[in-house]
Amino acid sequence: MPQISHKGEQMPASPIRKLTPFADNAKLQGKKVFHLNIGQPDIETPQGMLDAIHNSTFKVWAYTPSEGTLSYRQKLTEYYNKLGYNITPQNIIVTTGGSEAITIAMMTCLNPGDEVIIPEPFYANYNGFACQSDIVVKPILSYIENGFALPEISEFEKVITNKTKAIIICNPNNPTGYLYSKEEMEALKALCLKYDLFLFSDEAYREFCYDGREFISPMHLDGLDENVLVMDTVSKRYSACGARLGCLITKNEAVIKTGLKFAQARLSAGMLEQIAGEAAVDTPDIYFEAVNKEYTHRRDVLVKALNGMDGVYCPNPGGAFYVVAKFPIDNADKFCQWMLEEFSYNNQTVMMAPATGFYSTPGAGTNEVRMAYVLNSDDLQSAMTCLEEALKVYPGRV
Repeated sequence: MPQISHKGEQMPASPIRKLTPFADNAKLQGKKVFHLNIGQPDIETPQGMLDAIHNSTFKVWAYTPSEGTLSYRQKLTEYYNKLGYNITPQNIIVTTGGSEAITIAMMTCLNPGDEVIIPEPFYANYNGFACQSDIVVKPILSYIENGFALPEISEFEKVITNKTKAIIICNPNNPTGYLYSKEEMEALKALCLKYDLFLFSDEAYREFCYDGREFISPMHLDGLDENVLVMDTVSKRYSACGARLGCLITKNEAVIKTGLKFAQARLSAGMLEQIAGEAAVDTPDIYFEAVNKEYTHRRDVLVKALNGMDGVYCPNPGGAFYVVAKFPIDNADKFCQWMLEEFSYNNQTVMMAPATGFYSTPGAGTNEVRMAYVLNSDDLQSAMTCLEEALKVYPGRV
């Protein structure tokens, strides 16, 4: 019989979704499953986006320009220039979700066999996107003991070769929630200029920075215009994950010109999504103030509960809505599956994402788990009670 491709065999499974069959089976057994495995917010989508969809009166659901509609790119320009990015609509390619922004960035800037450096743990799908594009990921470890701060620049330099073409950061970080400081961003700037590297900045969680801390984008750094590509999405900012709408931003004209060819090959992003996206830009600041307050509360509930458990350590993240915690367990993959297959407390259990899937280094993260605080605080507290009871009886506790 015909065989699948080598690339298909090498394509990694999602650590976020691979346990779904076990969760589905737990539900069939009547268990309540608290989903902390995936960054699907329960925050309501802004009413303005929903109204824009409901009030649409078009007669033909047509293609849009491959780079995105001019009206949407103009609205995006308003949003980013309020943040100090100093761009024009010509610096933007609208994409089908942030995922396509990442893949277009990789295909535009890197050849097969080229290397990209990524501090780990990192967003698991970077591995998949790199596999699709025949790009080699060169991971450098960050550590839970210092909250997953940016590794020393000397660690980057150890892995730079003549095939190194880019660095990817996610800020605030998925999966750790770490928020990079201005000093760390300046250090990355100097490194990229020294070795003539692209800096890909995944800014999906830009709006979620806590405790009064400041978000710094490489777009804020002078002298880096030709090196920076920002990859963004409406999914998290507006709690609109199903919209599948993102964008790629750069002031590098060659990157825009080349990236547009990949955008043309897939035709266009959705028309209705861009109509909703235009309305999203007018979302009042009070929406984000309320959301940040809610996520800060949820973070505090989760981190306090985790650090109150025997043998558990969880750093306090500065942004996004994730934590990575270290558990007294033998293997995170086994533990997360055991939680769904064999454990329940008051007929409840918890679905989490093993952190091993967020590392590229073999053997890293075996006792770490990522959790998304996307549930209300009462459910989070119930989930933490359930988790604490599970850790008491898990056969692989160490």
